[in-house]
Amino acid sequence: MKKALVLGGETGLLGQALTRALQADGWTVHTLGRRDGNLLDRDFLQGALAGHAPHIIFNAVAWTAVDDAEDRTEDALLLNRALPSMLAQTLKTLGSGHLMHYSTDFVFSGEGTRLWTEDDTPQPRTAYGRTKLEGEQAILGILPDRACILRTAWLFGPGRKNFVSTILGACRQRDAIRVVHDQVGSPTYTADLAQWSVALAQSGATGIWHAANGGQASWCDLACEAVSLAAAPCRVIPIDSADWPQKAQRPAFSALDTRKLATFLGKPPRPWPQALREYLFSENMLLPSDNGGRS
Repeated sequence: MKKALVLGGETGLLGQALTRALQADGWTVHTLGRRDGNLLDRDFLQGALAGHAPHIIFNAVAWTAVDDAEDRTEDALLLNRALPSMLAQTLKTLGSGHLMHYSTDFVFSGEGTRLWTEDDTPQPRTAYGRTKLEGEQAILGILPDRACILRTAWLFGPGRKNFVSTILGACRQRDAIRVVHDQVGSPTYTADLAQWSVALAQSGATGIWHAANGGQASWCDLACEAVSLAAAPCRVIPIDSADWPQKAQRPAFSALDTRKLATFLGKPPRPWPQALREYLFSENMLLPSDNGGRS
């Protein structure tokens, strides 16, 4: 029986999707989170990994508060660098087990308009991006032959608050919302990311992979599509990033090249609007309509 341990698998946005996908594929799945103990305690972590003896550990725990990381960089480093490093070192010590770790498009500068490939040189502009990159480097330096790093972006899906659910919630409260239009990235459905993860895990994949749904979008594009599909009575007003100041500078263009993943899957990842529609339908966010909620 294939055994997996999912860090963040009980409450996390991606972790919950991974747990569901693994169970559907016949894996025995255990979850591990902060409710179970201090993940940053080396003895606790080693005991948990040795006790569960998983074939694969999926690390879906991270510090994702991008702006807070600017002031609390040491706290971000604990989850984004120290924890991945301890996981890799523990697996190396135990002599078995594969690590699948999730990183981010924020490792790139965001300059230009060319899709970012796995071979492009990272140049993060935020504390969050730097700590995530250091996590990648720590893992590959310790466990290169038994670790797979998936860079992903702009997650939406069931089980936890995300950009799409926030936008639709705001549309229930007001007639118009303002959304940034000059930041472009790769929207990703957690259910799809989980399925790709399981497939890569089964193959014993290693190294760095980019995993996101097909196409690219601005935050405004994503909001407009969600509002249109849900037939929400709300206007989306595009604004510049300068009109929505944030402590951490977001990448202007961070869309990911997923050709490596497409070659592995034998087909490109499905377009993000199609995945978005499935998410909204599964969560009963779509209003009944002959044209799918579009006006």
